[in-house]
Amino acid sequence: MKKLLLITVLSVVSIATASAQGITYGVKAGVNLSTFTGDSFTGFDTRVGLHIGGLAEIPLSEKFSVQPEVLYSQKGSEFFGTETHLSYIDVPILAKYHIIHGLSVELGPVPSFLIEAKQTTNGVESDVSDYTKTFDFGIGGGVSYKLPMGVFFSLRFTKGLIEISEPEKYDPEDDYRLNVENNVFQISAGYTF
Repeated sequence: MKKLLLITVLSVVSIATASAQGITYGVKAGVNLSTFTGDSFTGFDTRVGLHIGGLAEIPLSEKFSVQPEVLYSQKGSEFFGTETHLSYIDVPILAKYHIIHGLSVELGPVPSFLIEAKQTTNGVESDVSDYTKTFDFGIGGGVSYKLPMGVFFSLRFTKGLIEISEPEKYDPEDDYRLNVENNVFQISAGYTF
């Protein structure tokens, strides 16, 4: 997985070098609506968090571009009164297709690097970083609309593909481990310059 990330980053850097004149940079922020899926249990509640960061849009042609981003992103869920708060650095690398002027669709890999993992049960907070994988990976897809003055709005869904728990950290006789992946719906606004 790390080799795939390295190859992807090197490809984006190569494309950026080749198309340096048309690159636009920007900032974005918004709301995350996240939950867990993948376990046999149901009833995971949505956690509201935020995301904020920067991006670059690298044109490849009139209709296609690549948009790498670096975002601080809050994820997690709630399950039977236990809130899980996960903080990541997300590095989406999205292929964008510009349908008409201003309107585009995007799809691509979303590698994520864990910064912090906490759980709160009955008002007591505990660090669960040792029980949470430090790397997550998903596929993100969405739509964005950019106004002529550089302001843009976007909607994106990222489906986690990796189980987030560290199985070897759990004692099978004493601990219960949820086999879940992150799923995040993002609503964003931003500005390119």
